[in-house]
Amino acid sequence: MSEGRFGAHGGQYVPETLMNAVTELEAAYAKYKNDPEFVSELTELFNGYANRPSPLYYAGKMTEDLGGAKVYLKREDMNFTGSHKINNVLGQVLLAKKMGKTRVIAETGAGQHGVATATAAALFGMECEIFMGRTDTERQALNVYKMRLLGAKVHAVDSGTATLKDAVSETMREWTKRISDTHYVLGSVMGPHPFPTIVRDFQSVISREIKAQLYEKEGRLPDAVIACVGGGSNAMGAFYHFIDDKSVRLVGCEAAGRGADTFETAATITTGKPGIFHGMKSYFCQDEYGQIAPVYSISAGLDYPGIGPEHAWLHDTGRAEYVPVTDDEAVGAFEYLSKTEGIIPAIESAHALAHAIAIAPKMSRDKIIVVNISGRGDKDCAAIARYRGEDIYD
Repeated sequence: MSEGRFGAHGGQYVPETLMNAVTELEAAYAKYKNDPEFVSELTELFNGYANRPSPLYYAGKMTEDLGGAKVYLKREDMNFTGSHKINNVLGQVLLAKKMGKTRVIAETGAGQHGVATATAAALFGMECEIFMGRTDTERQALNVYKMRLLGAKVHAVDSGTATLKDAVSETMREWTKRISDTHYVLGSVMGPHPFPTIVRDFQSVISREIKAQLYEKEGRLPDAVIACVGGGSNAMGAFYHFIDDKSVRLVGCEAAGRGADTFETAATITTGKPGIFHGMKSYFCQDEYGQIAPVYSISAGLDYPGIGPEHAWLHDTGRAEYVPVTDDEAVGAFEYLSKTEGIIPAIESAHALAHAIAIAPKMSRDKIIVVNISGRGDKDCAAIARYRGEDIYD
């Protein structure tokens, strides 16, 4: 693979106004990524601030109930701010500080990336603005308040479908206006090079820890690692250090919404075609004219019409498999883990859990599955209650 390319995917498809910014970022990352002082500072932030390493928890009751493979949960929900997003944000905001930037901007879907970015901005004393689709501000109102409480300015985006896709577009537009003092903290393994590589590297702490922790507990590699996939940062983080371990199945779970065979879906690998959008070449959900199609998921964090280019390459080469999971299946898994293990997962993570629930009983008891619990589900409780026809505020 060439720099910034994953097979046919990746690249830098940006307007001339952003070329200097991505070139500057590429040079800065090359300078600092292996710099001992930078690595030491980031490690201290991970361990002393973000509550790493996150636990690898043996889900004994779930394993016993399903009657098949052993199930372990990588508890990214126990990180500070409640999700895997803090891993990438601390890395990027530290990098921005080293670059002399004083302002950070970010897109957010479910709000977890926005909260993490606002948190890091407060910690580093930086100005912060977050762009979030109007639809998502309404279904994730708690996270909007958290961002504002942390000192960030939150912009509700009304264009398009008023969800994550449009928030990304608006943040990129904003970046072109103030490149000199501003860094765009892109939240997933997507966008123009070097973002997919930067985000993957910062999130790869997840798979590095899984490998070490499982060796300590079981003395071997897992048989499967399962994670939800929107843009794909938590999944890439969970997969990365297992890519060369061919015995380990890597399974990404896409948001099928109301069904991958309907128009209300966000299952990109299942339904998408190659295209260019948001600065990268990858797979995207498209209409008959090749335009980016509206997508839908109960999960604001997976409600994106594309997938990161490294995931597209893992799919093309057959190294990872990508499966669609519907709203119904994800909500069922959300409720199942809550009742079985006393752990309320993010609805995003519940997509991965649903697939684990489906395949674990078909595997023998000597097999091991690791599910990445990318975030906690308190942000989703009101939405799931409404989905079930309840109103928790009645």
